[in-house]
Amino acid sequence: MYIIAIGWLYVTLLVAANEATVVAGIISFLFYGLLPCGLLIWMSGSKVRRQRQRYRESLASQRPHQDDGADPKADQ
Repeated sequence: MYIIAIGWLYVTLLVAANEATVVAGIISFLFYGLLPCGLLIWMSGSKVRRQRQRYRESLASQRPHQDDGADPKADQ
């Protein structure tokens, strides 16, 4: 996945270097390279982020009193 993103950024960098002005090159690199590539990587990582969140929630539900430092036996 990352090799495709690197290749795409390389191609858009070459296209941006071929633009008439520096401003046009920066704009074309941003809108044809960085933004679509960043969006693609962010969308492809959403499944991993959801899995990590579920894992953290399952750990929190298994150990409810370890995070707050409270002693559940002190109240009884």
